Amino acid sequence: MAVVDVTVVPVGTPSAGLSEFVAGCVRVLQEAEGVYYQLTPMSTIIEGELGLVLELIRKMHEQPFLNGAVRVVTTVRIDDRRDKKLTMLGKVASVEARLHV
Repeated sequence: MAVVDVTVVPVGTPSAGLSEFVAGCVRVLQEAEGVYYQLTPMSTIIEGELGLVLELIRKMHEQPFLNGAVRVVTTVRIDDRRDKKLTMLGKVASVEARLHV
């Protein structure tokens, strides 16, 4: 299981607002099975099998083009741990446990 941080940024749009483009990307995840995701103010975190997540990121990258963007910059960070199960909640819980020591 991988935890992946992705940011899709359309460039060359008629407006400075990006929420409609972000919504198109999130719809890709809403329709997917086998992944969990969390929308944050600056990116989207996806948890799932790496191959599936990468395929979904490719689809997310295409969404702004389908909505009129002429250039898209996508940034991806992958945390792929193989020695134990990795989850979004587990990563946060690990830090929070150390805050209460």
